[in-house]
Amino acid sequence: MRVRPLLCLTFLALNLAAAGRAHAADGYRVVQTFPHDSQAFTQGLVYADGHLYESTGLNGRSSLRMVDLTTGQVQQRVDLAQQYFGEGLAPWGSTLIQLTWQNHVAFVYDRFSFRRLRTIPCPWEGWGLTEDGKSLILSDGSSTLRFLDPETFHERREITVKDHGKPVDKLNELEYIHGEIYANIWYSDRIARISPSTGAVLGWIDLTGLLTPAERVDPDAVLNGIAYDAVHDRLFVTGKLWPKLFEIKVIPKNAKLVPVQKRGQ
Repeated sequence: MRVRPLLCLTFLALNLAAAGRAHAADGYRVVQTFPHDSQAFTQGLVYADGHLYESTGLNGRSSLRMVDLTTGQVQQRVDLAQQYFGEGLAPWGSTLIQLTWQNHVAFVYDRFSFRRLRTIPCPWEGWGLTEDGKSLILSDGSSTLRFLDPETFHERREITVKDHGKPVDKLNELEYIHGEIYANIWYSDRIARISPSTGAVLGWIDLTGLLTPAERVDPDAVLNGIAYDAVHDRLFVTGKLWPKLFEIKVIPKNAKLVPVQKRGQ
């Protein structure tokens, strides 16, 4: 989520230690690298109908964007008013729903014109947002994921995310993939794969080394942003203030790595 650099090393150590005790993590292979706006404080990432959408945060810098995947150029954009801190993003039908952090509202936009259609009250902090075809799924920085009515934000049910019985908090950006919830863990280079029915962590994806230390120009430039292209089975990840966005393939922890030619070679 937000900007709390003094806590980053503590959270990173705790999250990595807890995850390491419970699960050996899957690895990754970079399929393709794309440019990304290094000024974008990425809070939500969505790929829908051939378009990449992004929600960015920070007061006075928050926005909703449609971005050209190949070039990283912003094709369409609407800026939020100074008092709003943009957060998670999810598609719903012909709309996009954007959370705010502590403003306790979510904005609903027409996905094609970016016209704001309405504002929905949200009683929780907004961190990450995704959908499973029936409900919106919201994270608020705790170990709880809430399943919400997309029209009213009424809570239908909730789950507590646990790894071998231990709660996993700092759940941030979310994506629903192959019947699982993928979640960034704030200030961690790992993604949790979560059962939407039980909240159990099914596994971890370790993205350590995806961006070099030299490219992380800010202590808040942490991994955050997961988008899935269901039509072509492509997984995209990026981070806050990252100059790159990556298409990756997840490599199961027991698989042997086989060199694969990247696209364009």
